[in-house]
Amino acid sequence: MSELLLGIDVGTYSSKGVLVAPDGTVLKSQVVEHGLDIPHPGWAEQDAERVWWADVVALCKTLLDGRPYTAGEVAAVCLSAIGPCLLPLDRQGRPLRRGILYGVDTRATEEIELLERSIGPAALFRLSGMALSSQAVGPKILWLRRHEPEIWRQTARITTASSYLTYRLTGEHVMDRHTASHYIPLFDLKSLEWTDRYAQQVADPSLLPRLGWSDELAGEVSPQGARETGLKAGTPVAVGAVDALAEAVSVGVAHPGDLMVMYGSTAFLLLVQESPTPDPRLWTVAGARQGQYNLAAGMATSGSLTRWFRDELARDLSETEAYKRLYQAAEQVPAGARGLLVLPYFSGERTPINDPKARGLIAGLSLSHRREELFRAALEGVGYGIRHNLETLGEVGTSVRRVVAVGGGTQGRTWLQIVSDISGQEQLLPEVTLGASYGDAFLAGVAGGLLRWDDLERWVRLKGRVAPNPAHKARYDELYRIYLEIYAATRTLMHRLAGMGQEGA
Repeated sequence: MSELLLGIDVGTYSSKGVLVAPDGTVLKSQVVEHGLDIPHPGWAEQDAERVWWADVVALCKTLLDGRPYTAGEVAAVCLSAIGPCLLPLDRQGRPLRRGILYGVDTRATEEIELLERSIGPAALFRLSGMALSSQAVGPKILWLRRHEPEIWRQTARITTASSYLTYRLTGEHVMDRHTASHYIPLFDLKSLEWTDRYAQQVADPSLLPRLGWSDELAGEVSPQGARETGLKAGTPVAVGAVDALAEAVSVGVAHPGDLMVMYGSTAFLLLVQESPTPDPRLWTVAGARQGQYNLAAGMATSGSLTRWFRDELARDLSETEAYKRLYQAAEQVPAGARGLLVLPYFSGERTPINDPKARGLIAGLSLSHRREELFRAALEGVGYGIRHNLETLGEVGTSVRRVVAVGGGTQGRTWLQIVSDISGQEQLLPEVTLGASYGDAFLAGVAGGLLRWDDLERWVRLKGRVAPNPAHKARYDELYRIYLEIYAATRTLMHRLAGMGQEGA
């Protein structure tokens, strides 16, 4: 009997697949690593076929190789991926260029300004419930029209990473409403549908996929999808989601007042709401299922900052041991990193400052500082950014019932403790932290009719919590104030430097 649930998530630097039983038991998992293309400063791209789809094919074949599971045992599938992205397709559904990634790609700064001038920030906010930022896809579509006109002339469809994968598997063009919310100004938050109000300035919504909820069926595995992946034709496939939304589901963040803090390549916060509370500093988006909304926030770097640190400043350490040794050394450094402070805006910044021209900054360096202090300061810098977002959520008047931490950064306690100490916020730790692919498996079960949302409570169990250390509060409160002041004082200079970086590209 077919009852296994297959979830696959394609992330920024790796993809993960997992086979799960209907009771939530993880039966088999696999990870595939891949790279990120940064052809120019502020750009971030990936190949839809050679990275996104190739990873899905590889994971399917590995997980269902008969040792011991086969494709015939899979009852339903769900795919998630990085997002929101921009991928133009030709009339045959083939990618015309590499995908332009989510908010870490800041190339469309000029297009944001053009749309704000032509439409007006107030009108954009009334329609979308949020302001334009590097996370918005509309300005990137306009960038494509302006800078790659030949590709634009061939564009028959516009899609995102998760939707492209679902299309390759099923032949159906469908996008979840959570992702679609970021296609500003082509999505109406009130109707939760595409709008042609600003089609002339950006694109005709007929180019976009039909809309659905993440827990609904997109279609079935097509004969072509079956030939490439080895899955059984006719297997139900869910609409899917962006990785952050699937990750929230994976740790039980599914009820109003639940907040996820995801420590991935970027830091991402997602609060579940019954009704929206729009604020231009944050992202108000549709939820995973009908009747829910999310108030979301995201930093441009977190794990990608530690990876940069490892690759550029810890080359003497073996790749397998580098993170372990860096974290162990940072744990011995006192709170405040002996006067070092890092602004983690190494790829601009998303919420709450929404400044793609922001740049990273290391303040307080002296000849006595060592690598371990600089690494701790980088971890603390992300902690200040998370606190900034948490405080902004509070200013909006939201109610946070509990905070659940998830992502690669939760594997050790060091970073979690730093963030709890800086923010004053307790964080709950789930027992299973496989990430978005585990949430995908649950969504597959709901879409396929094997599960109900109430079943999530038995899927997700907690293993512990991280409470703030009050001894560090005064030091971190002072440094946090400096963190905010430094950005305010250097913002203009950062923008000038950002322009020089583009000139040298």
